[in-house]
Amino acid sequence: MDRLANKVAIITGASRGMGASHARLFVDEGAKVVIADILEEEGEQLANELGDNAAFIKLDVTKKENWEKAVSFAEDTFGPVNVLVNNAGITMNKTIEEITEEEYRKIIDINQVSVLLGMKAVIPSMKKATIGSIVNISSLNGLVGGAIGYTDTKFAVRGMSKAAALGLAHYNIRVNSVHPGVIETPMIAQEDAKEAVKEFSKFIPNKRVAKPEEVSNLVLYLASDESSYSTGSEFVVDGGLTAQ
Repeated sequence: MDRLANKVAIITGASRGMGASHARLFVDEGAKVVIADILEEEGEQLANELGDNAAFIKLDVTKKENWEKAVSFAEDTFGPVNVLVNNAGITMNKTIEEITEEEYRKIIDINQVSVLLGMKAVIPSMKKATIGSIVNISSLNGLVGGAIGYTDTKFAVRGMSKAAALGLAHYNIRVNSVHPGVIETPMIAQEDAKEAVKEFSKFIPNKRVAKPEEVSNLVLYLASDESSYSTGSEFVVDGGLTAQ
């Protein structure tokens, strides 16, 4: 199928995990994809695996100049950008008493400020393309409480998406947020997290964690013209967790 035919996409945090899953599906559906990440070796390997319709660029999402280079690279390689998936993010399992100001600001820079920088950077390119879809990956913790820092920034991503959607609608640029629950990624596959995730999954109405591809299918819909009347909205993929 070619649900993303003639689309040029930048996906951040795309060297592995959910971002890599998004990149694979986008290429399968006809898009030309820029894999943007700080993980160079894995990103280059994925780009080589996906072939001529994928290219890698090293991107520190907290740096404005890096974003400008990434957009120029996308335009020079494939053409004006139609789709941005702000997927890069980190979490930190510390309480409000434990977390330092430096750690807190690091989470804000990576999870929140980067989303603003990414949206601002792609706007001129999307204007050239005369159409755009920005998909900001938030979390179920953008809807309900969780770890300090992570929750705060994911709520911010949700709010930024709504504000940006209102500000960009007249350019035919849509902005939506996606709120995944517990997803099977390298982050939760670590030995120190396995048992906790297994125990937590008992409380998920669907009784399991999600595969990355299940989030990718939703991101694909939002990136495609099939969602042409959806903007400023939250899309939840959490196995029913927030319905409880």
